[in-house]
Amino acid sequence: GYGFNKSHAAAYALIAYQTAYLKANFPVEFMAASMSLDLANTDKLNLFKQEVAGMGLRLLPPDINRSDVAFAVERDNGDDGAIRYALAAIKNVGQEAMRALVAERAAKGAFKDIWDLAGRLDPRQVNKRQLENLARAGAFDDLDGNRARIMAAAEMLLRHASSAADERETGQGNMFGDESAAVEPPHRLPEVPEWPQLEKLANEAEAIGFYLSAHPLESYPALLAREGMVSYAELAERAAAGGSQFRIA
Repeated sequence: GYGFNKSHAAAYALIAYQTAYLKANFPVEFMAASMSLDLANTDKLNLFKQEVAGMGLRLLPPDINRSDVAFAVERDNGDDGAIRYALAAIKNVGQEAMRALVAERAAKGAFKDIWDLAGRLDPRQVNKRQLENLARAGAFDDLDGNRARIMAAAEMLLRHASSAADERETGQGNMFGDESAAVEPPHRLPEVPEWPQLEKLANEAEAIGFYLSAHPLESYPALLAREGMVSYAELAERAAAGGSQFRIA
């Protein structure tokens, strides 16, 4: 009674049932786990993002104080939960560096501001390119909402990180042993205007691989409506209703 196709059909049917059960009953956990398996594949992550939206779930942006290395489930006040974007899914930041950053946060608490973050970084694991991509992706928005300013200050932040690391390694602190006060950060970040919305989204897409927080065309609802543009989400419904030609942006 054995057949190669029969054996495989039974095994795949069981896996299909198990994954369908998880997706139906634990959708947030299921999608977070699925996305974590494809951390480095931005094409797959973009498809997952669309699937998450179609399921009515929330995908929260990366946050240096709330994101984990992988995609994680986040719940507030007993709600249904949301998926928090993974730090390691941001391009060119590296899992090991993000693992060290999350471990530092878990051991000593949330980062109070951008200088506190820089003072606790390991400059051997985090470089300018990584800092810039975290800024482009919006991971520092909780500490400073001006992404352009963080980008402009990347080298300054790394110099502070290096000085703080040197102090830690040599064991030098102030006379009362308060290591956090050993290296005073510069008083202020450079005065740089925030990017215009389209530039902000373009930088975000460069770091993440697709538009996450918004889409450039969302800035032109009146224009799209005036030109009779149909959204991609409406195509199937309109086609089913008998339409055959549509204009999309």
